[in-house]
Amino acid sequence: MIPALFAGLCDDAAVFPPGLASLPDAVAAHDGYRKAWYADLVGPLVLAAPALDALGDLLGPRETPLPVAVTLPGGPAGLPAVLDAAKTLPVELRALEIAVPAGLGPAELLDAVSAATAPVYVEIPRDDRGGPLLRALAGTGHRAKFRTGGVRADLYPSEAELAASIQAAVDAGVPFKATAGLHHALRNTDPETGFEQHGFLNLLLAAGDPDHAEAHLAERDGAVVAGFVRDLEDGVRTRFTSFGTCSITDPLSELAALGLLPRGEA
Repeated sequence: MIPALFAGLCDDAAVFPPGLASLPDAVAAHDGYRKAWYADLVGPLVLAAPALDALGDLLGPRETPLPVAVTLPGGPAGLPAVLDAAKTLPVELRALEIAVPAGLGPAELLDAVSAATAPVYVEIPRDDRGGPLLRALAGTGHRAKFRTGGVRADLYPSEAELAASIQAAVDAGVPFKATAGLHHALRNTDPETGFEQHGFLNLLLAAGDPDHAEAHLAERDGAVVAGFVRDLEDGVRTRFTSFGTCSITDPLSELAALGLLPRGEA
């Protein structure tokens, strides 16, 4: 059984780096997750907008729609096409993750996404646009998306930077998700690249206790992190909604190893 604290925590980003699963393989695997005992851990399959063009022939007739979150890296200009495609496909549109092009102000962005038929996650830039965007999202029902890593070391925000972003989101009352670089439950140094990587449980703790977010993001001791996580209330998930992961089974196994899921089931 998946505790409510972890329900829907892992968005299935198998097609993105470093996983780079083919679309057919990703869909087949996702369907398998939906039938597994840990199905409640799994969020939607995350796809970039262009992938929708290939879904029609791939999915065929389905009794159960495929739950998807669609990313729009080019910004909200692609939203009408995504919404039209979703109407014709056997999918359940769970979320829209939208980047903010340079020069597009908060008011213009909010107007551009007003037709959205699913929760909108606005990717918050790591520059001086971030604060105004978060404040503009307050009270709109829209959400934030933070990038927490990538293929280069500079794509990983420092503990201080990410802590400030989380604090700003909590202060504004804007729920957030995270994506990229969250390959493990705990803060770690990647042995192959040397990159300093955030842990998804560290983010969960930071969301629950934003006044000490930087310290929570820095903690690497599994017993300490697990102990704090056990004390969290389920309501923290209204702040930190989910994270994108190329693997569903890796987070599952790490949660079990930390004693946060029943051992032997991962």
